[in-house]
Amino acid sequence: MRVLAIDLGDRRVGLALSDPMGMIASPAGFVDRRPGKRPPLTALLERATALEADCFVVGLPLDGEGEETPRSAEARRLALELSVRSGKPAHMVDERFTTAAALATVREMGGSTRGRKGDVDALAATKLLQLALQMGIASLPRVEVPSVPSEEPDA
Repeated sequence: MRVLAIDLGDRRVGLALSDPMGMIASPAGFVDRRPGKRPPLTALLERATALEADCFVVGLPLDGEGEETPRSAEARRLALELSVRSGKPAHMVDERFTTAAALATVREMGGSTRGRKGDVDALAATKLLQLALQMGIASLPRVEVPSVPSEEPDA
């Protein structure tokens, strides 16, 4: 099962993809986002299709104490929309410190982030996906899609 991880940012949405066995996470680029606008849902769905993703992991931005933030609601809405429109499951994972870990990795490798913010966002999504894979996708909280009541035929 290929898992697409999404690290939602103000200017870019970092992406990472697992291998078909669900063991290895690799950066899968990023999608630009216009500041102040809704997340680029159509572009994300197109990328998910192109990458043959079977499910989603969306980073859940929590504060330092692990409490929900206004950004948490936006991430939950995105996960729900991805699931509804694609028919594929979406899971939420605490994304605290993923960007910091990505920046630390770049620095450890002696690199610079100058002009490479999209790469850093993809690396943050990779850190998020690595965490999700270690935890086991099945154990992650799944975004529940509200069921639509079926209409009963007239008797």
